[in-house]
Amino acid sequence: MEAFEYSLKELQQQLHSGETTVENLVNLSFSRIEEVDDQVGAFLRLDKERAVERARELDRQLKQDEISAQDALFGLPVGVKDNIVTKGLVTTCASQMLKNFEPVHDATVVEKLRDAGTVTVGKLNMDEFAMGSSNENSGYKLCRNPWNLDHVPGGSSGGSAAAVAAGEVPFSLGSDTGGSIREPAAYCGVVGMKPTYGRVSRFGLVAFASSLDQIGPITRSVEDNALVMQHIAGFDERDSTSADMDVPDFLAGLTGDIKGMKIAVPKEYLGEGVDKGVREKVQEALQLLKELGAEYEEVSLPHSKYALAAYYVLASSEASANLARFDGIRYGVRKTEDNLLDTYKKSRSDGFGDEVKRRIMLGTFALSSGYYDAYYKKAQRVRTLIKEDFEDLFLQYDVVIGPTSPTTAFKIGEAVDDPMTMYANDILTIPMNLAGVPAISIPCGLSEDMPVGLQIIGRHFDEATVYKVAHAYEKAASHNARPQFKGGAQA
Repeated sequence: MEAFEYSLKELQQQLHSGETTVENLVNLSFSRIEEVDDQVGAFLRLDKERAVERARELDRQLKQDEISAQDALFGLPVGVKDNIVTKGLVTTCASQMLKNFEPVHDATVVEKLRDAGTVTVGKLNMDEFAMGSSNENSGYKLCRNPWNLDHVPGGSSGGSAAAVAAGEVPFSLGSDTGGSIREPAAYCGVVGMKPTYGRVSRFGLVAFASSLDQIGPITRSVEDNALVMQHIAGFDERDSTSADMDVPDFLAGLTGDIKGMKIAVPKEYLGEGVDKGVREKVQEALQLLKELGAEYEEVSLPHSKYALAAYYVLASSEASANLARFDGIRYGVRKTEDNLLDTYKKSRSDGFGDEVKRRIMLGTFALSSGYYDAYYKKAQRVRTLIKEDFEDLFLQYDVVIGPTSPTTAFKIGEAVDDPMTMYANDILTIPMNLAGVPAISIPCGLSEDMPVGLQIIGRHFDEATVYKVAHAYEKAASHNARPQFKGGAQA
């Protein structure tokens, strides 16, 4: 087996039994990256020297019995999406605007993983400033899907999903504003969780849309995902949107027993626009869940049809405000001109890519005098209606289930010049961000040799139930296919 075909628990057992060392695991990660990343393009930069040095220090602690066998993430390599700041390691958000930005502190999630004993091996590719659904908007290089190198890995956390799928790291961190963890997880055949808004600290996450962004883990299995979530969740006083809520034991409910649970299946999520192959795999998954003792019923989320329009007004509006700080003066790329205004213009014109500029302009328009009530305020009202739709459903049902994406991963270049088609790829993931509820994407088979994602959605701060249902399905379904690196494209 490849090193990272093992579960996180199995890797821990190997470390504590002496079968392997932290340095060996870290070197295996770099070896795998060297072997396949020229094709995949998941990493933007590596931190090899510091990673190996840290691995040796962790091995010393392990030899001196300073580490408990309960430290479930100790010694494991991790990749971090490039919009999560890392002290001393350049963080660019895959943008030329920040190509020389070296943070002076770690994000809270990076601190928490470091405290758990993980080793950061590098920063992962993404759509620039997390704006995109395919990872074709990176300001540096393409990221490709390990299942077929001619296809996109999904976005914006394409590098985070592709790195795990390709076996370069056992787990990674991504961020999700409108589906940016779940969609690439679905496209790459891995597990991706967007937690409840406020469950995981956003301190140190470079903001795209502050009321929507959440950090979450991408892993090979549901149990691994719950393990990582256990370590990164929790209140953070440095983040004003962080919820002061107890973190439950996410692993306790992973029993495989879902008898009597009630599942809602929105008819809007399996209707027009969803590929036949995707629909069939989701229906097969629902039938399996029924065989495990759960019940499912068709329901309606009447305001979901407005989610896409509301999301792009709100997200773009928040982006236009958040990205105003990147002016070429305090940090990032500066293009000096004869006066301050021209310096701003030139720096932002050269530093931002087309998709970022498009969303800044859309957001600025929506917030401008005379249009605020017509667009931004109306979008906020729609958001409230969508949230209420979910709240009503969860009075009767334990989880909501549907596909993660209406299609499997499309070919590189197929939709990059058509923003409306690209935006529509997020139609099944956006409502959860607007409502702030947790949702996970897990593999549910293949359609035409490409992975299909099953999306499981839960109540606010009820990730435990989402994990319970996801684990029961995963255990019964046993989808063991792994990427074949088909296609002849080179990065």
